[in-house]
Amino acid sequence: MGLIINRPSQITLTELLSHLDIANPFDSKINTPIFFGGPVQKSQGMILHDSHADWKSTVQLTDNLFLSTSTDILKAMGSDKAPKNSLITLGFAAWEAGQLEQELVENSWLTVAADDEILFNTPADKRWHAAANLLGIDINLMSNLMGHA
Repeated sequence: MGLIINRPSQITLTELLSHLDIANPFDSKINTPIFFGGPVQKSQGMILHDSHADWKSTVQLTDNLFLSTSTDILKAMGSDKAPKNSLITLGFAAWEAGQLEQELVENSWLTVAADDEILFNTPADKRWHAAANLLGIDINLMSNLMGHA
């Protein structure tokens, strides 16, 4: 599975919390956009964050990156108990067994390690370019046309 991290939706954290009947009196992150995480299970929330707190349904992805899928973390958003950095998505991307591996062999993907600066501090519309820059690639110089040599 994967998450799209550069497509903010029209949904804000305020609207999401209201839909889930979660009271949150904190204003600091209330207009935070919720991202379109992918076309699979669009109502499933995923929260990428940097907190070591003991949230329910949390998986550690790297030394400093976690993925939570429970609402307990949402109840803390905006408070001093919230993760310092977070990115909330609805939905995710998924592949059939072996599909992603085949796409990687075909060079259909550019892959980089997760980067906290890109995830949490780079504007959404700049993330793709920033990730490519980690590989030394300037996306602006890439053609979207294919040919045969």
